[in-house]
Amino acid sequence: MQVDLRSGWQIRDVEIPTRLVLAPMAGVSVQAFRRQGRRYGAGLVCSEMVSCAGLHHGNERTLGYLRISPDERPLAVQIFGSEPAVMAEAARMVEDAGADLVDVNFGCPVKKVTKTGAGATLLEDPSRARAVVAAVADAVSVPVTVKMRRGLENGSRACLELGPRLVDAGAESLTLHPRSARQMYTGEADHSLTAELVARVDVPVVASGDVTSQARAQAILATTGAAAVMVGRAAQGNPWALREILAGNVEPPSREEVVAELVLFIRETARELGERRATGFLKKFYGWYLGRGRFPRPFKQELVQLETLDEVEARLLAAAPGAAEVLERLEADLPEAEEDVVLDLPISIYGGG
Repeated sequence: MQVDLRSGWQIRDVEIPTRLVLAPMAGVSVQAFRRQGRRYGAGLVCSEMVSCAGLHHGNERTLGYLRISPDERPLAVQIFGSEPAVMAEAARMVEDAGADLVDVNFGCPVKKVTKTGAGATLLEDPSRARAVVAAVADAVSVPVTVKMRRGLENGSRACLELGPRLVDAGAESLTLHPRSARQMYTGEADHSLTAELVARVDVPVVASGDVTSQARAQAILATTGAAAVMVGRAAQGNPWALREILAGNVEPPSREEVVAELVLFIRETARELGERRATGFLKKFYGWYLGRGRFPRPFKQELVQLETLDEVEARLLAAAPGAAEVLERLEADLPEAEEDVVLDLPISIYGGG
């Protein structure tokens, strides 16, 4: 039986309008990315990982501010760390900033995170993982969720043993990316594990991994019983993938639509991060937007060489003059910047925003 991806669901008292969740991605999930995801149909969007140690010590390089805008809610802010008391402190700060959900990261496979005992490492330390979730749940009144992988090693089933313990500790939803930390993003996500997890817990489970089309999303939901699917890499520079997953066959974007979305993304990111930081941060997005046969490869290389964002914008609009009219309509639909709530906290341990 097909699930209506455009139907609503809940994590406790938080209403989520569609069954599509935009993944938290380090160096990607800035506010502009999240707002765009909501416009294209994501029912829930997530910040990138916030280091609880950075919040506690206040000495991490400030990478910008996490801004909560009315048009991106509901919003989950994801935190990572391994010390229950420090994670609880971070969770309170996140709730005070206005986030709708606090998400705990037990899935990051990157060595600089796992070597600290955080991220996917906690999948193999169930007592500490449970203590972290219990401390966070006790510290906040908003729902607490957890994102995890299957385990550290290929073939691990750690997530199935840990999941129910995290729910007992206070987690009100679980997201499973059924690859191991060792796999990173290679191979295929084993969603038979997702189905087993759904059968073991009485909270909504979000299925993450290899959600690239409506057919794939429907197959995962039908075979697992998950409440929703999470989309990550497929949406990088490609919000139209979200629209296709929700609505089925849709026309690919025109060159004008691609350029308009990219220019809007550039402007919004510069507003959030500042011109200097945004200039470097945005370079990877040029290839994501302009690839997939939309523009010749040398055009992307040309943009990367330009020194200022004004030059990039001018070159883009020259390549697709009709994009200016599309851009004007997009900007007219955005709320005023001063409506944002600003979380004055360092975000991420990565150099990408």
